[in-house]
Amino acid sequence: ASDPSNAIWNPNATANWSLVFTPAFGSYLQMLNWKALGQSDKAASSQNWFYASLAILVVYILMGVFMSDSKTADGAARALSFLYLLVWYFSVRRSQGKFVKQKFDSNYPKKPWGKTLLIGIVSLIGYFIFAMVLGLILRSTS
Repeated sequence: ASDPSNAIWNPNATANWSLVFTPAFGSYLQMLNWKALGQSDKAASSQNWFYASLAILVVYILMGVFMSDSKTADGAARALSFLYLLVWYFSVRRSQGKFVKQKFDSNYPKKPWGKTLLIGIVSLIGYFIFAMVLGLILRSTS
């Protein structure tokens, strides 16, 4: 478990950071973890969750643009976000934590978080900028 090429991010931390950076962040890191762990089928599943998470992020933007009441749109987006997070967490997220704990306990090469969290912050800021610009464009054309 000391091979640095097989280093992974802490699976429990990926879930915790997904509360801040969305399940897209967590599922992408899980996909990379599964690849490092040699579990290509589970990596493919995480990749599908990543794509689904990106689609959900687009749905949030569209809800904000096309729902006439912004408070209703915000509430609906928050509810959908929470529901999606729960479904993702309980259906796939926990399996990686269990797998790693069973195989390595806590003795595995760990990837550092600094650059990864910076990318998460930049991505989140980029998403909000994209959402605002798209919202302005779509509202001005309607």
